[in-house]
Amino acid sequence: MKKVTIVGGAGNVGATCANVLAHDNLVNEIVVLDLNDNMAKGKALDMWQQAPIDEYSTRLVGGSSYELTANSDIVVITAGIPRKPGMSRDDLIGTNAKIVTEVTQNILKYSPNPIIIIVSNPLDVMTYAAFKAAGLDSSRVMGMAGILDTARYRAFLAEELGTSPRDIQAVLMGGHGDTMVPLPRYTTVAGIPVTELVAADKLDAIVKRTINGGAELTNLMGTSAWYAPGAAAAQMVSAIVRDEKRIFPCCTFLDGEYGIHDLCVGVPVVLGANGIEKIIELQLTEDEKALLNSSAAAVRAVVDVCKGLGYAQ
Repeated sequence: MKKVTIVGGAGNVGATCANVLAHDNLVNEIVVLDLNDNMAKGKALDMWQQAPIDEYSTRLVGGSSYELTANSDIVVITAGIPRKPGMSRDDLIGTNAKIVTEVTQNILKYSPNPIIIIVSNPLDVMTYAAFKAAGLDSSRVMGMAGILDTARYRAFLAEELGTSPRDIQAVLMGGHGDTMVPLPRYTTVAGIPVTELVAADKLDAIVKRTINGGAELTNLMGTSAWYAPGAAAAQMVSAIVRDEKRIFPCCTFLDGEYGIHDLCVGVPVVLGANGIEKIIELQLTEDEKALLNSSAAAVRAVVDVCKGLGYAQ
């Protein structure tokens, strides 16, 4: 049996993740956990009632008690708050670090060795905080960002090329946000280097749009995205449950890889039944190394703020 818990599951991202996973018909049980007890129960019940229509067997239950999460194989943490008007960056970091740390500790009371996937923002820092709070092997705590970022990048390229996004493969590295490092040199369309198909100026514009992808959606909707982030987290769960050994860009703890120590940032990894089974070290150019180091430095600065607030120790 496979059991997945989604913390913050009554929210848009968490509920989307649960719904995508349920349709995948891959796990036996999904727990929709949220502080809003009735909303969690209601969304889980709604999705369970959808099962006969869409013909899946995954059982969904909801609530606010961590006892529901006992013996979870995988836990997806989407809990946290968005930055509000008048809220400083430090306030946001402190609030979400407290939430992610407490959630991680509570999960481990009932599931001693789960694989934990962080979706809460700021993503890289929250992944680091969860890793420190969990005390698990680094292969079992990771962050979802690279899959979402590459999905946006591939979608924009598909628009430009008039092709299916399924034929586009890409790699992005570094922190989630405006310091991410897209790598056009590793982007292909059905095996063809994208640099042979898209003019340099248009490719640069697509890269910039990708970097600002989250902000674009927030400006349009007045809130952050949920369909693509929820589906991206579900894809990670699927790769782990199926032991697919898929290569994805994921936020993971680095201890010397790429010359980066004691930090969680996005790099390509092999994702399988044991979580992160391998970190792939690409041969970066000097310019690419400089961009990655700059991104890592930006993440470390926020981690230092988090540590100063008493978290991620």
